Amino acid sequence: MILRIALVLSTLFTLTACSDAAPVPVGECAKVVAHAKKVLGDKAPSTADMTKQCKEASDEARGCVLAASKAMKILSCDM
Repeated sequence: MILRIALVLSTLFTLTACSDAAPVPVGECAKVVAHAKKVLGDKAPSTADMTKQCKEASDEARGCVLAASKAMKILSCDM
């Protein structure tokens, strides 16, 4: 029962984690990638991979990444 509650709460947090992030246009991908690399540190994918993902993502997803201050928040973004 507790596991089920934790799962529901984590799902709700994931869905609302970046709901208030401002949309970021594709032209800001360099800024988004630099921020993601800073937050993810040595666990970050290559710059080329991240740039490709960024260009394919929505404005909202880019905004979510830029607003994230922790790795788990970046993982909750729809990239």
